[in-house]
Amino acid sequence: MTPFECVPNFSEGRDGAKVERIAAAAGEVPGVTVLDVERNADHHRAVVTLYGEAEPLLEGVFRAMRVATETIDLTQHHGEHPRMGATDVVPFVPIGDATMEQAVQLAERLGTRVARELGIPVYLYAAAARRPERRDLAEVRRGEFEGIRASIGTDPARAPDFGEPRVHPTAGAVAIGARPVLIAYNVRLATADVGVAKKIAHLVRGRDGGLPEVKALGFEIAERHRAEVSMNLTDYRVTPVPRAFDAVRRAAEGLGTTVEESEIVGLVPEDALFDAAEAALQLRGFERRAVLERRVRAAEEAKPGHEPIRQFLGRLAARTPTPGGGSAAAIAGALGCALGEMVIAYSSKGPPTDPELRDAASGLAAGRERFLVLGEDDARAYEAVRAAGRARKERPGDASATAAYTSALRGAAEVPLETARRASELAQRLAAIGPRTNVALGSDLATAGALFRAALEGALANVRTNLEALEKAGAPVDDLRVEAKKLTP
Repeated sequence: MTPFECVPNFSEGRDGAKVERIAAAAGEVPGVTVLDVERNADHHRAVVTLYGEAEPLLEGVFRAMRVATETIDLTQHHGEHPRMGATDVVPFVPIGDATMEQAVQLAERLGTRVARELGIPVYLYAAAARRPERRDLAEVRRGEFEGIRASIGTDPARAPDFGEPRVHPTAGAVAIGARPVLIAYNVRLATADVGVAKKIAHLVRGRDGGLPEVKALGFEIAERHRAEVSMNLTDYRVTPVPRAFDAVRRAAEGLGTTVEESEIVGLVPEDALFDAAEAALQLRGFERRAVLERRVRAAEEAKPGHEPIRQFLGRLAARTPTPGGGSAAAIAGALGCALGEMVIAYSSKGPPTDPELRDAASGLAAGRERFLVLGEDDARAYEAVRAAGRARKERPGDASATAAYTSALRGAAEVPLETARRASELAQRLAAIGPRTNVALGSDLATAGALFRAALEGALANVRTNLEALEKAGAPVDDLRVEAKKLTP
């Protein structure tokens, strides 16, 4: 499973029925889950959070955009938040084992279809940007709907990445891109002076010399007679929520006002809130596994279908063909990832700020989850070989039975080959950041490396066994053999 989050923003925050229609259009696609719907009347904007694998998610987002195009008229739209389209921005966010490169491909595929079928010009932004200046969403949206409408046909810098150089008459244009998880965070001030909010936004945003990985704007919330600093924390591990809040609070006090309240828009990673709790309470030695809900989840995962390690080891020790060496190799890789994550966690006071440590921690976490899946896949792949082998014996001379057998054998080789590939990559990444880790954890680092070597060697042994069977069956194996040879220590 390769899941993604997608968080399309729509220029409608006052008509609840419209927003429900837009979200429902995405949710009716099998495989798409609507995780959250947030709408803000002052900003006149709705944020819908969707989750699913690539193909259903693409279809769900497109259907939601089609409804937004049919129901939202930007010529009649006025709100506090900048906007360029009925569907204003569509970011794809890789989750788990998904990569940013895959998220970029989704953005490009959606952009092609939106331009062709909805007649809306598309600008690729963030990690999907084809021009350096378009990595910044604010630059893409500069001038908003009216400004883009006036210049798109004459200014080459405004040429869209997909579609004709003219806005849709009522739905405008759209920015589609790929980015990491971000936190949308608003801080409301005890003043109605939007000038104060804009000054604070200037002081805290990264591009003006403020906090790194922070984008900020100042808004007037007229209905509440308040001003607000609206922020996007594009990497909460670099600038956590408490640090952003404190910066706004101090700036507000310097300008003669105070903070009244704050809010998170949409969903938020639980670790970001744990960071805030630890900072506010000055907790010492707090273990996040001590959180009640996490313990409950662990207990739930121990139920049938979420196998605990003791049960897995019992099955591994039994006189049964699966799980076997390939599954054990994958579990060794997962253990190596977990131990490497622990080393990084204890090498930083709080979330890692070193980019290489942070990237390594993210890669190890994704690897840990993938290795667990590979352990299950290996057992299923071997069972498929056994079933196909029986069918071939029962139907000698049947070409389809022979083809099914060689296909199953190839699958049984490809699973441990992926295990070997990931073990090799993660071992190298862990070794590279070794000098940056706490020297007191040297034995843990060494153990993690040994586990990755076990995963690599065990998986390659399984690959070789299946390649021999494939050769006996007369199937081509050169591509698999070449990759296995490259991975061999």
